[in-house]
Amino acid sequence: MADRAGPPVTGATRVAAVIGSPVRHSLSPVLLNAAFQAAHLDWVFAAFEVPEGAGGAAVAAMRTLGLGGLSVTMPHKAAAYEAVDERTPVADDLGAVNCVFHRDGRLVGDSTDGPGFVDALTIDEGIELDGRRCVLVGAGGAGRAVARALGAAGAAEVVVVNRSPGPAQRAAEMAGAVGRVGDHSDVTRAELIVNATSVGMAGSPAEGALPVHADLLHAGQVVVDLIYHPVETPLLAAARARGAVAVNGVGMLVHQAAHAFVRWTGEAPPLREMATAIRHELGRRAPSDGSSSHG
Repeated sequence: MADRAGPPVTGATRVAAVIGSPVRHSLSPVLLNAAFQAAHLDWVFAAFEVPEGAGGAAVAAMRTLGLGGLSVTMPHKAAAYEAVDERTPVADDLGAVNCVFHRDGRLVGDSTDGPGFVDALTIDEGIELDGRRCVLVGAGGAGRAVARALGAAGAAEVVVVNRSPGPAQRAAEMAGAVGRVGDHSDVTRAELIVNATSVGMAGSPAEGALPVHADLLHAGQVVVDLIYHPVETPLLAAARARGAVAVNGVGMLVHQAAHAFVRWTGEAPPLREMATAIRHELGRRAPSDGSSSHG
């Protein structure tokens, strides 16, 4: 956990945490402790290494330990979905939970990735999604969340490009009537391209690679890479070189955490301080420590 400035932890301090395996690399403690401090809340955020198969027990421990909230990362999102008392419509559609909060004595599961993605574009970048022709590369958990969010935001088309047709079809269905499965030929005519794969992530086998061919990118497009380390991925560098608007995954990371912060505390999230903390931490970490907002 990051150093916590401000008042000392006491018996009255509320505790929230992220569960996962592995989880020691998580940036959530940096983000949420910065948020609690900036909002002058007597809360602290920790990371709990929870082995696969014990995610449901960890969610149940929220009651036993009186935890104020949980963030959930791999491999526990499905287990958390099963362990909560009720789920938001977003979590129900996705079959996964990455945020657990208390409501009227019940544990509620939510998924904040999609809303975080939308906020990163609309609030941080001033990019409206209504009526946009979109291509989504990747159909994992993050891809499905983004597909659903794009469909709900009024995208004109959400084309999913993925090596495996089954997951591609499931992700396309998340976008509703505007979703379909496509291929790389759809990239050129798209107005928004989103990479939801690990291709280009620092430290990954595909570090330095591109998820789509650079020649398919051009001015007038918005290219979003959900990877946030490196901050400038090969895809984003190629997009900028061809005159497209390039957006990394830092904003989505901040905003999905901000949605969790609101669920737990009922307070407005200190977005500026959260963004500053995460950019400082990303600058501090070694280049080989690859991360993406998929987790």
